[in-house]
Amino acid sequence: MRVVVTGRDGQVVRSLLERGARAGVDVIALGRPALDLADPAGVDAAVAQAAPHVVVNAAAYTAVDKAESEPELAWAINAGGAKAVAQAAARRGVPVIQISTDYVFDGSLDRPYREDDPTQPLGIYGQSKRAGEEAVAAATDNHAILRTAWVYSPFGANFVKTMLRVGASRDELSVVADQKGCPTSALDMADAILAVARNLVDRPDADLRGLFHMSGSGSTTWAAFAEAIFAASRSAGGPSAAVRPITTADYPTPARRPANSQLDCGKLARLHGVVLPAWQGSVASCVTRLLREASA
Repeated sequence: MRVVVTGRDGQVVRSLLERGARAGVDVIALGRPALDLADPAGVDAAVAQAAPHVVVNAAAYTAVDKAESEPELAWAINAGGAKAVAQAAARRGVPVIQISTDYVFDGSLDRPYREDDPTQPLGIYGQSKRAGEEAVAAATDNHAILRTAWVYSPFGANFVKTMLRVGASRDELSVVADQKGCPTSALDMADAILAVARNLVDRPDADLRGLFHMSGSGSTTWAAFAEAIFAASRSAGGPSAAVRPITTADYPTPARRPANSQLDCGKLARLHGVVLPAWQGSVASCVTRLLREASA
């Protein structure tokens, strides 16, 4: 199976390259300049040349706060780019997997979000990603849209790496405690994406297509997430800091965040047979790896 994934250096892309090699799957990363989501014509040519069995659109404009001042670019990449990728896949008669986000919700529910819950994005990033979902669904029926949340990994910039870096130089950190979500390892995501891709390639079943939630099992707050990171780091001889819980109001940002980013992943488990591991173990593994690589 040849999987073409958009992007080159993102967390999901690098995780797919690593896990694909382990699983014997040919994963081809297409990023700039070969593929630029802001250039629809170039997208089609790049996908055609790669001759994929399935396309994963993992590239995106993800600067949540910066999107508020760069809406045109966010929409061009997250909506227009997603449409171009889906159309390119459709022209080749292959399935497309679109990676989306919890930010399509406003976070007002008091339970984990299901796929059929109404979307109500709070900012430009979420609005542009929702538009990307709609564009993919309109471009081809042969799609799986996978919403995820709170992604971290040994690669790129993310919350785990930030906590370890800042914790190395400070005794105490203030972390928001009134937002809940499901920390998701990009490495676990990669395993799951490859499983979904195989299902889409091997089976024409309509119920394998559509919208699914994919996140780490279990949920927590940002503050408790930080405490788990530091606990794992202490156990491995790494940096640690005390965590002081604060409210969202204490830490204002240009873009509003959902207070509840919990995702119900039951549909993915039921139809694709895919369940991501509990977030605690995956976080500990990521922290241990980062500390080991830092000392090598």
